[in-house]
Amino acid sequence: MSSAILARVGRHKQLYENGFRLVAGCIPYRLKPEGTDLIYRLEVLMISTPKRHDLVFPKGGWENDETVCEAAIREALEEAGVEGILNQETKLGEWTFRSKSRQSSSSNEGACKGYMFALEVKKEHEFWPEQSTHKRTWVSVRDASRLCRYPWMREALASCLELLSESHSSEIERSSSATKRENDVSEPSSYYRSRENDISEPSKSNYYFNVNPTAPERAIDAIC
Repeated sequence: MSSAILARVGRHKQLYENGFRLVAGCIPYRLKPEGTDLIYRLEVLMISTPKRHDLVFPKGGWENDETVCEAAIREALEEAGVEGILNQETKLGEWTFRSKSRQSSSSNEGACKGYMFALEVKKEHEFWPEQSTHKRTWVSVRDASRLCRYPWMREALASCLELLSESHSSEIERSSSATKRENDVSEPSSYYRSRENDISEPSKSNYYFNVNPTAPERAIDAIC
């Protein structure tokens, strides 16, 4: 069965800037429901390409009848068959690179400028337009860092981890505050036991967020 969604073809609407082909893409992600450690909970979606063993994130040409965010959303649907919530307020970054067929070229031909975003996946289609050439797979942050085809993709992954760590840390702090208030009301002596636990057994799950939430590169290196 083929997908009812049709992929755009051709480059007659392709946007360029100073000789660079403009590209938009995203890192699709989801969080496991259990646990408080972002590194453990986070999974990202990567796709394969023909005759290659490494993986990439969905991306493709930004066209003149869409915004950069619309282009990123479209590419995720066409190449990976997923839809969700794109973080439009914060780009993961901008990178310049060459297309795989022009890696050895010394001219601007084949040069691209890419914009990457984070996409929280809410729906996975059983069939999608480029299913025959792009197989999708969910991987851990550790595997994603190892499988990324290009260094700039690892940088985008690090930026994604930093972005998510900030919001995830806030959720943990709110949850911890709520739990503390409940314990203060229902069990006054819990404060002293909490102090003892803090000294004898530091919380491992909060280490990344409380000590160094803005160092994703070191966080990825530590688990790879």
